Amino acid sequence: METPGNSFEQSARAISRMMGLIFVMFLLVGGFLVYLMIDPTLSAFQSEPEPTLIAVAPPEEDDFDKIENGIHLRTGFVEGEGLMTVVNNCTNCHSAKLVTQNRMDADGWRKTIKWMQETQNLWDLGKNEDIIVDYLAMYYAPGKKGRRQNLTNIEWYDLEE
Repeated sequence: METPGNSFEQSARAISRMMGLIFVMFLLVGGFLVYLMIDPTLSAFQSEPEPTLIAVAPPEEDDFDKIENGIHLRTGFVEGEGLMTVVNNCTNCHSAKLVTQNRMDADGWRKTIKWMQETQNLWDLGKNEDIIVDYLAMYYAPGKKGRRQNLTNIEWYDLEE
């Protein structure tokens, strides 16, 4: 004989099973949609995988260190004695732009090299240090720019309120 309490328990179990089924369906559909967002071509289910490597031809040796109009094209450094020593030592760790945006005299460049050796793990440059400092002091020295000259022969006027 069915009691009112039994009917309630059966209904609760049926609702619980239905909710569980809905939850499982939600997880399956949601998981599939997430997978489609990650791999919309469903490439994991294709028989032949697509090639993932792209062959890139190395630069020709002639173009790698090409100089045009007195400028080393790869780095932007000015052509001069010691250029390749600077390229080979300075651009291993940082961009050439870090060098070209700075202006220092020989003492400033030596201090910068010493700072890099003490704090940035720059190796001992040995005899290359003089070559590098000479090059940098020659082509990346402070410009002789001063304050602009005073304006002369100007007729000033008063602003009216």
